[in-house]
Amino acid sequence: MSATDKNVETVDIGTLADSNKTPTVSQFIKDNTVKMRSGELGALPMIIGVIILAIIFQSLNEHFLTPRNFVNLVVQMGGLTTLAIGVVFVLLLGEIDLSIGYVGAVAAVFMTLFLRPPNGWPWIAAIIVAFIIAAMIGIIQGSIITRFQLPSFVVTLAGLLVWNGVVLILIGGAGTVIIQEKVVIGIANFFIPDTWAWVVAAVGLFAYVAYKVFGMRSRKDKGVSTTPALITALQIIVLVIFSAAVVYVATQDRGLPMLGLIMLVLLIGFTFLAERTTFGRYVYAIGGSAEAARRAGINVNRIRVMVFMLSSIMAAAGGIVFASRLRSVDTAAGGGNIMLNAIAAAVIGGTSLFGGSGRVMSAFWGALVI
Repeated sequence: MSATDKNVETVDIGTLADSNKTPTVSQFIKDNTVKMRSGELGALPMIIGVIILAIIFQSLNEHFLTPRNFVNLVVQMGGLTTLAIGVVFVLLLGEIDLSIGYVGAVAAVFMTLFLRPPNGWPWIAAIIVAFIIAAMIGIIQGSIITRFQLPSFVVTLAGLLVWNGVVLILIGGAGTVIIQEKVVIGIANFFIPDTWAWVVAAVGLFAYVAYKVFGMRSRKDKGVSTTPALITALQIIVLVIFSAAVVYVATQDRGLPMLGLIMLVLLIGFTFLAERTTFGRYVYAIGGSAEAARRAGINVNRIRVMVFMLSSIMAAAGGIVFASRLRSVDTAAGGGNIMLNAIAAAVIGGTSLFGGSGRVMSAFWGALVI
């Protein structure tokens, strides 16, 4: 090895070591400022947009910023957010799923029919079978797209028409089928009492702090750069204040909506799936370049089928939430602008239509804006 090679090797190792050091607060702020100037704004535009909308609506109606309307907004955005979570994964692939509205409706109608007295199923069995049916629909549509190399737009548009027809056939002349199972109704209509709301918030904050602390220690042990401790502490303080404000405002009305808690769990779980698992990394890789992912040994077709299955499962979850909120299903279930709003929520929140870019939290911010 020549002297020049040694120098190059020494510089490379030194650079690598520096990159693994935890940056100072000033350096962290500087790096993020550079990212923002380059266009990586994250959720900042959504936060600013929500604040502007709140100011405008409050100026038009003095009842907008009230506890009752706040709780109503949480309940109203639950079904849309759930649908949009599945859409985010589809968009990350650079695909689209136009059938989600009626897939969710099919699942909700099956669940409701399974629950009908006098020989109704247990609620948990009805919901599980509804999810299985939705998963099968997603697998069928995903397999058609991958095996025959058809555009997802065409296949899922056909699915939209087919599953709309299935809803009409299942309900038949009944018109509207009422849900009588209290547990199912409670998904969107149960509110956590004040004391338990504070307990839930405290447990959630404790779990978040533990996650951040153990994550920092793990990254330091592995020699990986991490967020400065002061910045992490400020993030925790902001989250504590925000959580306390949400619980306080909700308890001034009917209480913390159970649907809000379910929505939070889904957002955390699917964020972990997208950003911390092999499956999630494969989805981003395929969305960035399907050919490069294939050359890297990723089974592109299998991941695509799994994503469409996931989209249908989340569509079923959204359909069940909508049915719970209305306490019934009818021939119009899954129609209207539900599908367009779900896709718009993911895109407005920052997920790219061209694949490879976006986060699960996009579903939340977009649904909140809508």
